[in-house]
Amino acid sequence: MVSEVLNANELYKVDPVFGQQSFNNHEQIVFCNDKDTGLKAIIGIHNTVLGPALGGTRMWNYNNEWEALNDVLRLSRGMTYKAAVTGLNLGGGKAVIIGDAKTQKTPELMKRFGEFVNSLGGKYITAEDVGMETSDMDLVHEVTPYVTGISESKGGAGNPSPVTAYGVYMGMKAAAKFKFGTDNLEGKSILVQGIGHVGETLVDYLTKEGAKVIISDISEARLETVSKLYGATIYRGSDLYSEAVDIYAPCALGATINDDTVNKIQAQVIAGAANNQLANEQIHGAILQDRGIVYAPDFLINAGGIINVYAEIAKYGKDEIMSKTQNIYNTTLEILTNADTHKITTNQAALYVAKARIDARKKENNK
Repeated sequence: MVSEVLNANELYKVDPVFGQQSFNNHEQIVFCNDKDTGLKAIIGIHNTVLGPALGGTRMWNYNNEWEALNDVLRLSRGMTYKAAVTGLNLGGGKAVIIGDAKTQKTPELMKRFGEFVNSLGGKYITAEDVGMETSDMDLVHEVTPYVTGISESKGGAGNPSPVTAYGVYMGMKAAAKFKFGTDNLEGKSILVQGIGHVGETLVDYLTKEGAKVIISDISEARLETVSKLYGATIYRGSDLYSEAVDIYAPCALGATINDDTVNKIQAQVIAGAANNQLANEQIHGAILQDRGIVYAPDFLINAGGIINVYAEIAKYGKDEIMSKTQNIYNTTLEILTNADTHKITTNQAALYVAKARIDARKKENNK
């Protein structure tokens, strides 16, 4: 009987948080559970040196709780560096709700989640992410002020997705300038993987510039709709990573650049909206560098969304939102150039800028 118990215990990891590979000296992890609403959520607060941790809430039907924990750890870390490299006075946080957003999300669940956010007293500020809408943030706002991305009619900055897409577009143009010598995307073949709110808006920008847009998504209905709206070609092949395109734009979930795909990729530039595109930053970033593929760091070029929602805190308007987001072009070009000069990966170059800013603020705070 004792041996059976020991064997069973071996199935579980000893350290649920600190032992996770994605744990990166996170300040706080909050597990939220409410039987009445069915809420099961995890809030990850990575770093608050520059300011309160801001990051969206993702509702996803994870295979298990370990997968959800790993996701929130990786995402919250990414938000820290996204805010830092963009020059915002924010820390990094993220939340995940375990469940199917289409069938399990209710107003009661969202409000209960908002109460958990409120209990942190402003250390974490939430916003929308995958599986969430502006209307969900409005519900959260009924029980806590620590939420951004609420409706413009309620004094918020609204849906951040269009601004995120604009930032990705700017970052992509900068990467094209670095690789091809011109930021003109007319005639360039661009594969957009994932055509949700951000992906579709990106398709719109690219189509208007005359790019040859190819789209991929798990939803056939979305593919048909977006294809008809913008004249994009639906990818019908068996391995999109091996597709000979100029630019690959991952705009779905993360880790699409992994052991199985990194050596297949034929695109010369990778620039997309998805978070944590590199399954292993060191290994896969180095392989892309060795293969001469320009990777625009995701936490840099997808920062338009956080710029948009930060406007609710810093109290600046739409013009400044778009101006700050447009500047992603200049920052991306600078980081790509620095990476080339110092013979390091583009991800390392972007992290260097972000960490330097955090370290400088930490020194100021310790004086």
